[in-house]
Amino acid sequence: MALNTAKNVQVMQTAQELGHAKKGLIYGVISGATWGLDGVILGMALAMAPFTGGATLSVYAGSLAGAAMHDGFAGFWLFFYNLFTGRASEYFRTLRTRPGKVVVLAALFGGPIAMSGYLLGINMAGASYALAITAMYPAVGAILAVFVLKEKIIPRVWAGIILCVGGAVVVGYVPPAGDFPDFYLGLAFSLLATLGWGMEGVLSTYGMDMADPDIAIGIREATSFFVYLIGILPIAAGVVVFWDAFKEVSVYYVAVAGALGALSYVCWYRALNMTGVGRAMALNVTYALWAVFFSWLLIPGFELTVTLVVGAVIITLGTILVTANPKELLKLRKV
Repeated sequence: MALNTAKNVQVMQTAQELGHAKKGLIYGVISGATWGLDGVILGMALAMAPFTGGATLSVYAGSLAGAAMHDGFAGFWLFFYNLFTGRASEYFRTLRTRPGKVVVLAALFGGPIAMSGYLLGINMAGASYALAITAMYPAVGAILAVFVLKEKIIPRVWAGIILCVGGAVVVGYVPPAGDFPDFYLGLAFSLLATLGWGMEGVLSTYGMDMADPDIAIGIREATSFFVYLIGILPIAAGVVVFWDAFKEVSVYYVAVAGALGALSYVCWYRALNMTGVGRAMALNVTYALWAVFFSWLLIPGFELTVTLVVGAVIITLGTILVTANPKELLKLRKV
């Protein structure tokens, strides 16, 4: 009798764990889809006034102003989400701790460095190309973890990294049709974003383990926004563009993109908690493919080139190899 009871308890626990993991998989898919849509909508916003301009300075200023607005809106939505869930007071408590300070440092890499490169990449190379390149960030994070966290890279991960690099070469081999005179410079900025997000991930590994993820994400976005507003936009002559954007239709696009970015981050960290790092990251990095789909769906005249699709698929497969054991991924069908 006692044995049957123990088995029943074990079956119930297993069912609960599987249900928890299924929810995590759903969150992982949503995180990838929303980030892909975020990038496409940002690309549409950057093609509108006041972010457009003929001079090179205007291009930089417009992209940086757009990045500041995106992180500002994301931080705004996250603050109200945390306020609604009764955790807004945790912001100041977390900032006084060492993990909170590490989150701030991670925000500098993920915000002003990575987000700037990301927006400049979208502006100069197009959303689909920038998103495909930045999908390599887990591979970059794995390499950086060797030096920062003293982790070892196994052959499977090396194979994934090589695939990511190969996919990036395929993506950038043929520029898209249209007016992209600084296409390759845009790819270089996208690589800068990949480096910044890779470093952010390494630093966040420490900070997020000891801080509420939703609060940490809110701090990350707020830190990025204020650094942009106070330290970067005045230097890049982007302050005027930033304030002018609130008078244009493009501000609604950026506000929606910021909400999508906030939702993507929330779902991303819930997926990490519910279904594990490997599975969650394997689903999150599919944003490169989602970006291709949403670009085709939303952008008139978007050219779906063979090199873009093939390169995005190669990068996604390579990143899955970096972040998850294929044997573990086969268990997804059983979950």
